[in-house]
Order: sequence, then structure tokens, then C-alpha cells
Amino acid sequence: MGNVAVLADVHGVLPALEAVLAEPEVGAAEVVVLAGDIASGPQPVEVLDLLVSLGERVVWVRGNADRELVSMAQAEAVVPPDAVSPWAAGQLRADQVELLASLPTAVTLGDVLFCHATPRDDEEVVLVDSPISRWETVLGGVPEEVRTIVCGHTHMPFARQVDRRLVVNAGSVGMPYGAPGPSWALLGPGGVQLRRSAMHPVKAADRIVRESAYPGREAWVDEYIRTNYSDTEALAAFRPRSEV
Repeated sequence: MGNVAVLADVHGVLPALEAVLAEPEVGAAEVVVLAGDIASGPQPVEVLDLLVSLGERVVWVRGNADRELVSMAQAEAVVPPDAVSPWAAGQLRADQVELLASLPTAVTLGDVLFCHATPRDDEEVVLVDSPISRWETVLGGVPEEVRTIVCGHTHMPFARQVDRRLVVNAGSVGMPYGAPGPSWALLGPGGVQLRRSAMHPVKAADRIVRESAYPGREAWVDEYIRTNYSDTEALAAFRPRSEV
């Protein structure tokens, strides 16, 4: 298998997705894996249409936010995780709901397993500094032949060893934490690269405000595009959930 570009947590942010897709290495990648939480955000329809247009080299994995979008779009009883999700669910066409509903929660290519949060759960939280005992429990059901696990969910990129396996978090394209700029990962014969793409936050925010019909778009871009949560803030928010 050649190079694989991993895009996690796009969250319906079209300018961020376009910035990553414009990277030469992403354009040349044999496979582009979408590691979940693809559409829940201010431009869900546009993001899904762009990704579908890339054709068969895209491998789709469903995240918890995609699962929740499907439930809301189908009028199932679900507590919205945020304000933008119910709006995004209402924007999706029937074919897009069907697409998200059909996606697997994990995909294995060669000896690499791609998932959203962990191989066993689409919203479980494990952090770069979680103890080995926690990682061993989370990865206990993964087949021995899988040597690399690639995920997203926490929006913070990292790569670390866990008992002779490599665990990679690709970060987040649309809502990156820790540092500004869409984050993604490139896997290939030369190893793993954690990458960030250039994106002008003010221009991206202004474009979303112009092009999205989400009523709360101004507040949303202020929180997630014009500013950036630090890794310290994000780790503090996630840590209680990582100790369950």
C-alpha cells in the first residue's frame, strides 16, 4: 500500500477541508481515509458533496457525530451534543443521511486499523498521556496482526508506542486543538507524519459566515475558527472522560 492521508474530524468546515485537499501529498495519496465526524458543522452538505466527488480512493469511517446526525435526521430520540448538530442534520439530503448511516465504525487496510475514537467505541476518550494500563484495556480486542491504530476524536494529534504497537491520532481538520491550522496525518513506507495545513483563520471564518445558513455561525466561527483551544485546555476538558 502506498501513502495514506488521514483526515479526521472535518466537522463540516469546507475551507479547512479544501486547504488539506490542496496539499500535494494528499492529492497524490493512494488512499484518503476519513476517520469520522465528517459533517457535523456549519457546511455539512458542501463537505459531503466534495468528499463524494473524490471517488473510490476515499475510505469512509463513521464517527459518533455522524451517528448522531443520522439519528437526528431520522427523528430518533437523541440529546443534541451541541447547537450546530440539529441544524446540520436538518440540512442533509436523504442520500447523504443514507451514506452516513452505511459507514463502518472501523476499517483495516493491511496491518493498519482506522477508527474514530477507539477500535471498540466511537466516543471513548484515550489521551496521549493515558497510562499504559488504560491503553492495554482499550486495545485488548484488536487482532495481533494489527500493528498500527489510527484515530481522531479528541482533535489533538499525537503518535505514541503502546506495547510494540503504534497509535496515531490525526488531529482534526475542521476544529483543531493545540495549535492553529487543519491537522491531518500521512502514513507511508517512510513512517508517519503529523501535518498541519495553512489556512487564514479570519478569511476562513468570514467565508463560513457568508456561505453557511447556520443561524449561530458567527458565534461558532468565533469559538472554533478565529480562535483555537490550547492543548492544555483540551486535555483538561477530556481528562475526566479518559479515566472512565
